[in-house]
Amino acid sequence: MSHNRFLLLEAGAARPGRLPLPPAFAVKATTADTEDRFSLLEVTLARDIPRHTHDVADESIYVLDGTLEVEFDDRVEHATAGMFVLLPHGIPHALRCASTPPPRLIQISSPGGWECYLEDLFEAGPAVLTAGALDPAKINPIAAKHHIRYEEPTVA
Repeated sequence: MSHNRFLLLEAGAARPGRLPLPPAFAVKATTADTEDRFSLLEVTLARDIPRHTHDVADESIYVLDGTLEVEFDDRVEHATAGMFVLLPHGIPHALRCASTPPPRLIQISSPGGWECYLEDLFEAGPAVLTAGALDPAKINPIAAKHHIRYEEPTVA
């Protein structure tokens, strides 16, 4: 029953997962907590997220602090504290840090599963990086299981 799923987290607390995530990713509600409806994380975006598409999930972002650069389809916008961004599934987008300190966000994925993808990504460790940056070619095999596709640069 739904009343058995009540959840109250203390300030700064995060939900445990299959493996610990870095402090920049504090899971507040897991997919299991919400019966697969959504997942909610508090994120400090210290590393840019390359252009990608979610085939199934809509992504919602509420900026708590700082400035987030959002590339959506063919335009670039800047979201500052108090602003909200909806990134519908099926549309390519990228997220970039546009402030110091990095932006802090509430990120909601619906349906849920974002935290499961992050666990798989961090379990892979530095194998998904090239020169310290996320490498779309290395991420895509992991992302595919979560219906996410990163755009790979074309080789000239």
